[in-house]
Amino acid sequence: MSFESNFILDKLPEHLKQYIKPQNYEDYSPIDQAVWRYVMRKNVDYLSKVAHKSYLEGLNKTGISIDYIPNMYGMNRILKEIGWAAVAVDGFIPPSAFMEFQAYNVLVIASDIRQLEHIEYTPAPDIIHEGAGHAPIIANPEYAEYLRRFGEIGSKAISSAKDYELYEAVRHLSIIKEAEGTPQEEIDKAQKKIEDLQLNMGEPSEMALIRNLHWWTVEYGLIGTVDRPKIYGAGLLSSIGESAWCMTDKVKKIPYSIEAAHTSFDITQPQPQLFVTPDFAYLNQVLEEFANTMSLRQGGLSGLEKLINSKEMGTVELSTGLQVSGHFESAIAHDGKPVYLQNKGNTALAYREKELIGHGIKQHTNGFGSPIGKLKGINLAIEDMSPRDLKAYNIYEGKVVDLEFIGDIKVSGEIITGTRNLKGEIILITMANCTVTHNDEILFHPDHGLYHMAVGENIVSVFNGPADLNSFDLVTHKVTDTTIKSAKTEKRKQLEQLYKQIREFREGKNVTISRNKVFQEIKANHPEDWLLAVELYELAKNNDDVSFAKELKSYLEALKHQKPQLGHLIDDGLELVDKSLVS
Repeated sequence: MSFESNFILDKLPEHLKQYIKPQNYEDYSPIDQAVWRYVMRKNVDYLSKVAHKSYLEGLNKTGISIDYIPNMYGMNRILKEIGWAAVAVDGFIPPSAFMEFQAYNVLVIASDIRQLEHIEYTPAPDIIHEGAGHAPIIANPEYAEYLRRFGEIGSKAISSAKDYELYEAVRHLSIIKEAEGTPQEEIDKAQKKIEDLQLNMGEPSEMALIRNLHWWTVEYGLIGTVDRPKIYGAGLLSSIGESAWCMTDKVKKIPYSIEAAHTSFDITQPQPQLFVTPDFAYLNQVLEEFANTMSLRQGGLSGLEKLINSKEMGTVELSTGLQVSGHFESAIAHDGKPVYLQNKGNTALAYREKELIGHGIKQHTNGFGSPIGKLKGINLAIEDMSPRDLKAYNIYEGKVVDLEFIGDIKVSGEIITGTRNLKGEIILITMANCTVTHNDEILFHPDHGLYHMAVGENIVSVFNGPADLNSFDLVTHKVTDTTIKSAKTEKRKQLEQLYKQIREFREGKNVTISRNKVFQEIKANHPEDWLLAVELYELAKNNDDVSFAKELKSYLEALKHQKPQLGHLIDDGLELVDKSLVS
């Protein structure tokens, strides 16, 4: 095991554990720590005015420090008090996996941290976004339940084949954009690929729609009224630039509703509009409204076709509760209803998310097909037949039957046995010497072995993933891109050493360090750096070193003129110091 577990993480299925990686806390450089400190000081100062009250309360409850990047397995000791845990992952993971983690009350944290050059915003998920954005808000019980429930429902959403292609493209862009020294032409090419994919996605899948809901709430949500909103979305809480931008009139505020599911977003750009929920309880209301539109609750031919088109593993649940899991290949329809389903390869049958004994992938290696619906000319569905009815229609052990279903599906064979659910309804009939036909097409031949016919009048639910997680080997994740760790130059190592010295001075670990000497080093060898000069200014002010503080401020003012793009960052840093913010 590459991570420190606890009782919450112990409940995770193996296919989720494959995404977890060690945090490797020692990999954070002194510059990384300074970036965290700057962003958190700025956030706490600004967000105390514009964030939902749960944010600051949550910082205290979750043990997140302003001064140090959090050790998430230290966080776990505190998070478990509110029934949650945190794990480290490498950047973006597939949306369904991300949501499934939430369903288990586990917060997924991309453990890398943005570069100093991208201090305001990065398209890549990082520990500032996850740890400082998501973690504090889950201390609010109502919101935490929304997050869990969202994961539970969202992980069942059916994707399209293009969804995964887009996910890979976004992941690739986020990695190269955050990587040091990536040529602009490579970034432009990756950006263009995303734009092309977004223009050619076709009908949005369930996963695409619920990801929109996730984006406009969990990531970029506002709460309160349109006129006086507060921030609760992690993307806003962790972006010192966009948290200020979103409060201006330049960003349209819209009352939150299910329409947010049909509002797309661009991960690489500031958002032109945001949705405002009146309270956290309303988030659950809209989520349930959306869930009612999903195949999870609608079932039917539409749900089955979505699953077929996705080419992903999924589950079809019949009205008897029988669940068929696998890769679905085709369906036969009659009058707008499915009358036959067929999947290929490994298949498992389950009832109430528990695999039926003798009906796992070892028994069903070559696919599974079955009629759905009522028998022709008989108004009573097989599942509703009493023992007397079944005997009357020869649906009985040892009988040779010819069953004709609505839609011209014919099943002929000798009944061996039947399997019943907890209600006493027949959910599966096993036959020998069986032939299944649709008009002149043979769907099953006696040479194929025993035929297991599912019993069910309707498809009541269709969803992503298997019914019983233990039925399949789901540890198949292959990462095509990993976050790029640039080799450090000697110059970068020297700069990190300077940051380390100043941190140790501030913490009282080494008070003999010459701050003036560090400053001279910056001016001579690192003229592009600004954050360490801000930290030196803070120390000078705190130590009443008036002349040194004045010299540093003059240096920073000159740097603003040389590099105007840094002006607001330097101003914000100076303002924090001058206001004597106590962290």
